[in-house]
Amino acid sequence: MCKHFDVYDDMKNIIFTFFICLPFCLLSQNKTLSGTIKDAQNGEVLIGASIYLPEQKRGTITNEFGFYSLELPTKEMKIQFSFVGYTPQYQTVSGDENVVFNIELKAETELQEVVISADSYKEQVQSTQMSVVRLTAKEAKLIPALLGETDILKTLQLKPGVQSGSEGQSGISVRGGQTDQNLFLLDDAIVYNPLHLFGFFSAFNGDAVKDVRLFKGDFPAQYGGRLSSVVDIRTDEGNRKEYEISGGLGLIASRLTVQGPIKKDKISFIAGARRTYADVFTRMVNKASEGKPNFNPIPDYFFYDLNAGINADLSKKDKLFITAYHGQDRFGFDNDNFNAAFDWGNTVISARWNRIINPKLFMNTSVSYSNYDYDIKNTFGAFSFKVGSGVQDYTAKTDFTYFPNSKHQLRIGASVTQHNFEIGRLNFNATDSLVNFSAGQNLDGTQFGMYINDEWEISKRWKINAGLRGSAFYNDKTFYAAPEPRLSARFIVNENVSLKGGYTYMMQYLHLVSNSGASLPTDIWYPSDKTVRPQRMNQVAGGVTWNIGNKYLLTNELFYKWGYNQVDFRDGAEIFANDNLAQEFVFGKANGYGNEIYLEKKTGKLRGWIGYTLMWSWRQFDSINSGKKFPSRYDRRHDFTSVLVYDFNKKWTVSGVFVYSTGNAVTLPVGRTFFQGTNLDRLFVAPIYTERNAFRFPNYQRLDFNIIYKWQRKGRDNDLTLSFYNASNRRNPYFIYYEEVENMQGLPQSFRAKQVSLFPILPALTWNFKF
Repeated sequence: MCKHFDVYDDMKNIIFTFFICLPFCLLSQNKTLSGTIKDAQNGEVLIGASIYLPEQKRGTITNEFGFYSLELPTKEMKIQFSFVGYTPQYQTVSGDENVVFNIELKAETELQEVVISADSYKEQVQSTQMSVVRLTAKEAKLIPALLGETDILKTLQLKPGVQSGSEGQSGISVRGGQTDQNLFLLDDAIVYNPLHLFGFFSAFNGDAVKDVRLFKGDFPAQYGGRLSSVVDIRTDEGNRKEYEISGGLGLIASRLTVQGPIKKDKISFIAGARRTYADVFTRMVNKASEGKPNFNPIPDYFFYDLNAGINADLSKKDKLFITAYHGQDRFGFDNDNFNAAFDWGNTVISARWNRIINPKLFMNTSVSYSNYDYDIKNTFGAFSFKVGSGVQDYTAKTDFTYFPNSKHQLRIGASVTQHNFEIGRLNFNATDSLVNFSAGQNLDGTQFGMYINDEWEISKRWKINAGLRGSAFYNDKTFYAAPEPRLSARFIVNENVSLKGGYTYMMQYLHLVSNSGASLPTDIWYPSDKTVRPQRMNQVAGGVTWNIGNKYLLTNELFYKWGYNQVDFRDGAEIFANDNLAQEFVFGKANGYGNEIYLEKKTGKLRGWIGYTLMWSWRQFDSINSGKKFPSRYDRRHDFTSVLVYDFNKKWTVSGVFVYSTGNAVTLPVGRTFFQGTNLDRLFVAPIYTERNAFRFPNYQRLDFNIIYKWQRKGRDNDLTLSFYNASNRRNPYFIYYEEVENMQGLPQSFRAKQVSLFPILPALTWNFKF
């Protein structure tokens, strides 16, 4: 439970554990195999590569920086190094002394594909980790996408338990959680709004992304601050071997990435950019139509991303990574009487220092800066106003990974983040200076985290992952802190089947103030204070992982979540120009439960996955819905996805996606009441609302497919991709409104519901190149 002020005993226990455990662990003297695993073609590290001892049927995987450590047996033994999509390598070692193997893996051949995938599936059976999704940019680029623009977050929506906010949205809801309950990390730095185009595209350029991991539950103790999920994104480091230019020319956007060595095999760089160009055409149309009668200018909109990074080997044991990201959306409208500008975007800078202290101890220390803000500027005649909001973070953290022996893997770390918030700032003025006022709040807060986590192999069948995270938040003379326990266990039934279970307790000290169901740029982040207490969430999950014939992976997971201090708005809340926004909040409970089934195949000509989720998600507030629980917006009883990729040969590939889900829960009026104002000729109509989210949109269905033609130019990969989004041309609902039907006297007689749909069938052609 979160304690207010009186938490020092808990924190002292956590600090004691943190500083006392590490020295004892360092006493181990076992011989160790360690090193890094990289891509032989470009020199970039491989995350999650497998190091396996076939005779002992045990192994490990590389961390997010490509480092591994494994206790050696006393006798001579063969070691296998492998990674999905690469040819395995074998080395023979003995445990007489510490050994360092820095391995470079080459691209695989067709004959070795099944062997490599089997190793990957065996590792998932052996792991204690459950409720996690792993995705690479290479996989995402094979999936059909809206207007041909590869989208990491939309690809994650095709996994069980992950849903979109609404039609076409890139924002995600995980296991019924709210959109603000997802933590997005880009190279250890927080990204507050990971969306472009009002939510229809993600902010992550697929050409700059290397690895994505989504944690839906069973959160490792190093992660904290959100309740529903963690999306950990790692960007490319840059080719250390040779210079490379890649990019794509699409229907709405083009992108270009340049990378290469500054000093071969030692220092590399990467720089990338992406931009939409609809504004180029709308400006041409507006210019050609100027001066024409009844001319209405088309609004101006575009977004762009910039990615840059440099990584260097400072020594054999020290590495430095510096990455930066900036993304911006700009919307503008201008005519003689009225103009408006709406800008929003993220800036992220991260610097990480890795050090291999010894073969058993690895350290990563990072500092990062994150900024998100938006501004809306309007001018109407002599009056103008500006409204906006934002949040800035400065974070420092350090993590140690220690491998004392083959039975334990220990992680210990601490972090601190300084938050600065601008809440609903508003400036209004007139050119004659007779009217001029402003409103809003400037707040800050400091968030602390400290954790210890041990992955312990008790026996060949039993393995547990036990962690304790201590979190705290200070704001305006108010201090919150709480222990966040994490526990998961794995039981091996046989070499192909394991049973897993876990419990997680999470705290969330920041809250997204939103008056809509979608995650919009105008949403406001608000810190916990003496009135707004932290959100809390418990989650238990259990399931089975089954490697079927070394070709298929089947998982089935059951979960149950329950939480407190969930935040929503009271009816009629005032968001902008409010110097006391906390008074508009209401607080309540949430719970959800469901079953996720997932079948995956990564080998052969036909690959892909099938996922199904059965889920309930509820919310309850004393001052909403008469205190009765109601389904959350993301309560979708059934959710089915199928993703298939088929290689006809080395040049032609076809991929398809089919999605079916229960419609969103929405609040709609159940009737109308009529009343007459002081003007007897005017009849007013007011809607009547009863229960919250008591209606459903029609069920959602969508079929997409790609046709990909690939060729090589001077050994470099190119492809031409023809994609069809919503190929069946189904009109899925985006929102519903009511149209007034008048009688012969011109008075309201009835109301007719109308559905608005966004996307018919949308073809797109994209050329992706590399040279």
